[in-house]
Amino acid sequence: MKEAISALKTKDKQQHVQVMFSSCAKRYDFTNSLLSGGMHHHWKKIAIKSAGLMPGDKALDVCSGTQDMAILMSKYVGCDGQVVSTDLNAAMLEMGDQKVAKLGLSSRIKSLRANAQDLPLPDNEFDVATVAFGIRNVDSIEKAFCEMRRVLKPGGKLICLEFSTPVSWPFKIVYDIYSFAILPTIGPLVSGDRTGIYYYLPKSIRKFPPQKKLKKIMEQTGLRKVTFKNLCGGIVAIHSGIK
Repeated sequence: MKEAISALKTKDKQQHVQVMFSSCAKRYDFTNSLLSGGMHHHWKKIAIKSAGLMPGDKALDVCSGTQDMAILMSKYVGCDGQVVSTDLNAAMLEMGDQKVAKLGLSSRIKSLRANAQDLPLPDNEFDVATVAFGIRNVDSIEKAFCEMRRVLKPGGKLICLEFSTPVSWPFKIVYDIYSFAILPTIGPLVSGDRTGIYYYLPKSIRKFPPQKKLKKIMEQTGLRKVTFKNLCGGIVAIHSGIK
């Protein structure tokens, strides 16, 4: 399965990735929490706290999936604020919309199906833009960051939460065993997935730029004061930059 995914052309691969996420949308939250031991909720809370959102702010979450980040941000911006969540995958957004409605947050959070590399949003619109565990799935990281920077207000903050490179070799070996042996075995059993997403995800993490390289990419898109913070020994990193 993973060899087949690697052989796909860029356009076909993007379509296949969308099929994979659509197939697991209904069980995505449950599977994600189980396989991460619930840690993804903790990581997202840390990322949102670092954004410095204030009541009345306007925030954007790109590659929002089932909209966990948007829901967290809505608590910071309050009734007078607004959160826009975008994702290319309609099934994932629909699951997120259901969560938003159940929480009574539909007036604060608006979802929009959109490609991260071509956001149908005006310039200088948002105080904060976030992307969590989604930037590695776009065709061009640079284009996605450029678009996020474009829609930020001057002085606005961009936050990127993503799997990264463990800082110690022993830790990296254990992490690789989990990612390439355990995850592809347990993931399909729990989720019922047959599309190969749990082969794709570890490979996408392996190909993703390490912390310092991602920092440089963000700087090259025009962001200032770019910094990063490692979590769990570098398994996850939070990068931030200012427009």
